Amino acid sequence: MSPPFQKSQRRHYYIDKNFQTKFILKFCSLVALGSLLTVALIYWLAQHSTTVGIANGRVAVHTTAEYLLPLLLQTVFGELVIVSLAAIVMTLLVSHKIAGPLHRFKVMLGKLGEGDFSSSMRLREGDQLQQVAMAYNEAVEKINGKIKRVKNASSLDEVKNTLNTFKT
Repeated sequence: MSPPFQKSQRRHYYIDKNFQTKFILKFCSLVALGSLLTVALIYWLAQHSTTVGIANGRVAVHTTAEYLLPLLLQTVFGELVIVSLAAIVMTLLVSHKIAGPLHRFKVMLGKLGEGDFSSSMRLREGDQLQQVAMAYNEAVEKINGKIKRVKNASSLDEVKNTLNTFKT
């Protein structure tokens, strides 16, 4: 039996828009939540200390939290933009390795439902669900063997015996 993958590039990375959009948004939400928690934690920890600074020739005394907040917000916002863009790219690349095989399974199961047992499942190298594709191919191969036995049966008893191996 040939391996269930083929070496080729996927032309479209955005395959299942609903699944991939939700996947990306959840991941980016996690990044944003982490950034906000970082700002909140640093702000909370810095509330109990005092910082003395000189602004426009004047000495200013503030809590460290008040002094750091504008810097924290600018830094975290910049970091959030950069990390979110990287997260979008990475989650898109990772999610297409899941969405592509799922789409392929949907197509192949539709063919099975229409009675087409002639093609096997082939996934790209590196795609997820390789073991499921192998199990699918083995199942189709077994069904094809039973169909061939029915077609080549010389008596009605042989047909009945082969059909009795199907569980319904």
